[in-house]
Amino acid sequence: MTQIEAARAGVVTPQMQIVAEKEGRDPVWLREKVASGEIAIPANIHHTALSPEGVGGGLRTKINVNLGISGDSPDYDRELEKVRLALRFGAEGIMDLSNCGKTSAFRTRLLAEASAMVGTVPMYDAVGYLEKDLPDITAQDFLRVVEVHAKEGVDFVTVHAGINRRTVEAFKRSPRLTNIVSRGGSLLFAWMELTGNENPFYEYYDDVLEILRTHDCTISLGDAMRPGCTSDSTDAAQIQELIELGHLTRRAWDGGVQVMVEGPGHMAMHEIQANMLLQKRLCHNAPFYVLGPLVTDIAPGYDHITSAIGGAIAAAAGADFLCYVTPAEHLRLPDLTDVKEGIVAAKIAAHAADIAKGLPGAREIDDRMSDARRRIDWDEMFSLAIDPEKARAYHESLPPAEQKTCSMCGKMCAMKTVNRILAGESIELLTKENT
Repeated sequence: MTQIEAARAGVVTPQMQIVAEKEGRDPVWLREKVASGEIAIPANIHHTALSPEGVGGGLRTKINVNLGISGDSPDYDRELEKVRLALRFGAEGIMDLSNCGKTSAFRTRLLAEASAMVGTVPMYDAVGYLEKDLPDITAQDFLRVVEVHAKEGVDFVTVHAGINRRTVEAFKRSPRLTNIVSRGGSLLFAWMELTGNENPFYEYYDDVLEILRTHDCTISLGDAMRPGCTSDSTDAAQIQELIELGHLTRRAWDGGVQVMVEGPGHMAMHEIQANMLLQKRLCHNAPFYVLGPLVTDIAPGYDHITSAIGGAIAAAAGADFLCYVTPAEHLRLPDLTDVKEGIVAAKIAAHAADIAKGLPGAREIDDRMSDARRRIDWDEMFSLAIDPEKARAYHESLPPAEQKTCSMCGKMCAMKTVNRILAGESIELLTKENT
């Protein structure tokens, strides 16, 4: 049985037990949420290195890291360094977006090493794996690539099944500033236009589901029509696809397959909350996985910040899974430094949202940090920081003359002043040099 089938049968699987312990939740409560589809535990039966995570309402907001080899950078070892960095910083998901040559060798190494859940977009791999140009690929060819990924142990696959003829018609009727920016969506749109056929992932959706069910691979319903700029957000094409995804969500659950639904994209801040509520409504409270949203279009080099702003708002309003964005977004393949900056920004957004949602225990580490700051215990502060190495390096780069302070306030450290006064001690601020 798949996780959702086991949950419906009243079975608490080992994966559910692990997730319940991680989240501090009752296993029976978790099982009921998995049975309803409101929580997914992507856990392919072949991914033996996996430490399962839950994605959905009532759980911590998770983050995903994108990486993978490309034609301009086919360096397996460098991408695996990014994998190790992602694991060290606690990323719960890693998506292999490799699109160059035979990607299976890299994916095999990734799955052997990654304790995080691993996702892929089989559409990216189709041309290289099949060694066919786009118009020559058949519907069954596309399904074959999905099966290869599922057999290898991928925990979730992004399938752009919602870009059918109705969605394409809505797109053509409503001109966009940036058209289609989803890589998978653009390829499927091109294939449909070149061949005159319906989207194979939509036309043969039941076959896709049977492949995924066999390996307990979660379907992540891709948003081919996600807005690529704030001008295009919440338009007819995006909403038409979301309606289709809601229908496909129910069909997947009926087929014994867990679901996550992907969302925008670029979006102005005032639209984000409404979009989260709309997705949860149309997609029956399925877990929502968002890229950003990026709240402005003019910050190349800083899009990890524009994404974190949108991600925090989105997660506070109901999004469950944040895909990180790096400073290299829109510019180039990210390097290790970019990956780290993107992870930290996404972790900050996710944690801030968990506090806003009032998740049990979410603020506990913040309170511990605040207590350490009051006591001016630098080592404890560093140990509690999202990035301990950077915090320590900043503090030590300009050592304070006054012990147990920092070089910003020195003797005028508010914490130190109040601590001493409350302890009945005196303070001395003047130095010999200024008397």
